[in-house]
Amino acid sequence: MTYRFFTPTPTRAATGLTAAVYQQSRDDFLGPLPTFQALSAVPEVLAATWALMREALLAGDAPRVDRELVAAAVSRANRCQFCVDAHVLLLHALGEPRLAEAVARGETPSEPGHAHLVRWAQASRSPRAADWTSRYRPEITGTLLAFHFINRVVSALLDPDLLPGGLQRSPLVRSVGGRLYARAARESKEPGLSLQLLDAETTATPAWAGDSPVGVAYASLRTAAIRGGDLLGDVARETVSATVRWEDGRFPARPGDWAVDLVRDVPGTDRVGTRIALLAAFAPSAISPGDVALWRLSHPADADLVRLVAYGAITATDHVAQALASARR
Repeated sequence: MTYRFFTPTPTRAATGLTAAVYQQSRDDFLGPLPTFQALSAVPEVLAATWALMREALLAGDAPRVDRELVAAAVSRANRCQFCVDAHVLLLHALGEPRLAEAVARGETPSEPGHAHLVRWAQASRSPRAADWTSRYRPEITGTLLAFHFINRVVSALLDPDLLPGGLQRSPLVRSVGGRLYARAARESKEPGLSLQLLDAETTATPAWAGDSPVGVAYASLRTAAIRGGDLLGDVARETVSATVRWEDGRFPARPGDWAVDLVRDVPGTDRVGTRIALLAAFAPSAISPGDVALWRLSHPADADLVRLVAYGAITATDHVAQALASARR
């Protein structure tokens, strides 16, 4: 596994909140995965991301197969091959090899309920155009929102291959990996345990989540990640938020040129940061070493890069979440 722009602190050297997140991820999942290690430079974003994923994907009573299917489908909609591969493997671990391989090939599942979930998850990429909303439980909806955020972080900060040469895309490797992780994937998790890792001061939980821990976790992630916008000025932040609204998830054909055009009227000191945040929202794999090198001239810390990426990612994710609020009204 290769990190694109920096190498996180080794797991064994983690302390404080980061160490607590890593320990819970060992207890409840597959350990401190690269996604969470990449976020470790900003522990409050790391903790909230873990909490949302745990409470939505792992805990509660919603069928785990359905949640893994949603994670894989939204990852495909966001073109995050790393996450598609990971959740295909976990579908194998849950005893669904045919479904897993259908998802890996980009096919619509044969079972009608699964097919509907896939279409629903993929439509959320452009919620206004698709008139998208959710009738599903908080765990299913929270899984979708968690991976809208995680997909963007992963595509920005990690290379797409989980194993050398893309070996994770071999059906044989997926099958063997599924057997190795079967026990961990099938263990039930008690809801709410990750909330003890979160900052108690957070915004109100969203109406779509009811009293589920998923809502607390989402609100905490939104609060922590949106603070990355403080790295930019008012015009830059409005450029990012307005673009997310009017573009509605559309993939830019040429992301680099598209982002350059959008930041022409942004003050010069904010242009590269605005460009990175926009790419994080729409085409995170297009963030280039040159973009990051320019950003680091004024913001050399890894933490500021992670905060900026998280800001772009949560702005796009919250655009999807706002479709739920609109539907309720």
